[in-house]
Amino acid sequence: MASLADLPIRDNLKGLSPYGAPQKEVRYALNVNENTHPIPEPVAHDIVEALASALLTINRYPDREFTTLRERLAAYVGHDLTADNMWAANGSNEILQQILQAFGGPGRSVLGFPPTYSMHSIIAAGTDTEWVAGERAAGYELTPELVTEWIEKTNPDVVFLCAPNNPTGTPVSLETIAAAYDATDGIVVVDEAYAEFAPEGQLSALSLLDGRERLIVSRTMSKAFAFAGARVGYLAADPAVTDALRLVRLPYHLSALTQAAAIAALDHTAEMLAMVDDIRRQRDRLLEELPQLGFTVWPSSANFVLFGGVHQPHALFEALLERDILIRDLGIPHHMRVTAGTEAETTAFLAALEQLGGASFGAE
Repeated sequence: MASLADLPIRDNLKGLSPYGAPQKEVRYALNVNENTHPIPEPVAHDIVEALASALLTINRYPDREFTTLRERLAAYVGHDLTADNMWAANGSNEILQQILQAFGGPGRSVLGFPPTYSMHSIIAAGTDTEWVAGERAAGYELTPELVTEWIEKTNPDVVFLCAPNNPTGTPVSLETIAAAYDATDGIVVVDEAYAEFAPEGQLSALSLLDGRERLIVSRTMSKAFAFAGARVGYLAADPAVTDALRLVRLPYHLSALTQAAAIAALDHTAEMLAMVDDIRRQRDRLLEELPQLGFTVWPSSANFVLFGGVHQPHALFEALLERDILIRDLGIPHHMRVTAGTEAETTAFLAALEQLGGASFGAE
């Protein structure tokens, strides 16, 4: 049997590892920032009916332009956007991949600011786009001055801003996004996968789109809509951007079943988003109770919390796993990340930490 090293793989992929979040069957899976609340049963029934209807014409190719879905997405995000401003794909990762296929590639670069979403650099490698790692200020913050400095220093073709940032939960101000846009002639992508979990009144980068034809706001239905298994991501941008993505997308890339499920879910937006407030409460509970156990926490505008003061992250990971709880060891020294789950899941996690001795676990 051959190994990967035996194959004539592209030079820029040699030595890399694929995305590797652990997949384990546990009672409390709090490691990949899923929405742990199930879809309401009446909504699930309507989605099943939509899927059954789509199956009756499954012998035909789907709507290549997924027009109805784009119309529903435009209505959902608001800001006077229309279907022409919207694009969708199989998860926001495919959205980001298509962006780099169109605007990145060999001889081009993308600037990101680690620690950030690990797939940003992986997608860059997959499209043979040079990944340029900028730096963050104290507290994992990004400021207008900092992003401007890095853009002027590296002259990237694409800039990735994760807002709120994963894995830190840090928001990105509209002033910082606007400064990044003004500092470059390239594409600026704001990854808003967790936008719905932001505190009330925190404005989205969608409010900056008007007059900025090189600005793209990427989103997903995986998190707030509890649609991770359906794989539906989307973006909002100037219509010229969607024209560019048509040049690189595969024909009929969004299946009829995916379109039907997403449209049915959007028809029940109120019910689907009713879970968001509870998730925010559990996130805020983690922010309040983890320090009581001796850990430090970073402010979060997402559905997860990054906490520090962990003496031995891998040992804590294994100890929690023995208790049927899965969280994320990200490789950030003395830090771990936990998803805000249901009230019962959050209670089980906090109770396990307390039983293990809180922040004193693993101390010498």
